[in-house]
Amino acid sequence: MSVVAGFDPTEIRLSDNAVSKLHALISEEENPELKFRVYITGGGCSGFQYGFTFDESMADDDWVIERGGVAALIDAMSYQYLMGSEIDYVEGLEGAKFVVNNPNATTTCGCGASFSI
Repeated sequence: MSVVAGFDPTEIRLSDNAVSKLHALISEEENPELKFRVYITGGGCSGFQYGFTFDESMADDDWVIERGGVAALIDAMSYQYLMGSEIDYVEGLEGAKFVVNNPNATTTCGCGASFSI
């Protein structure tokens, strides 16, 4: 998957940094069956918050995003809030973390962990 002209707004992308970090984390766990689950829950100071975990199993309604040999899973409820987003991995003064660059978010909190639509 790559970013090209005519980008599909229903697409969800994994950045190069995210793919690289996911490869490293999955290698450390020595479990090639692990998939990166991205989800949305209610809460946080802006209404919704992002969640990230690893999962070996996939639900029937999961969307699968594959890039560079890693897979991300997104449940059907979360998918509607993440359409058009890029999942990235950043390292900075606030630490290292996965972040979602979400064009659907109208407001976010200061740490970027929660948002509203």
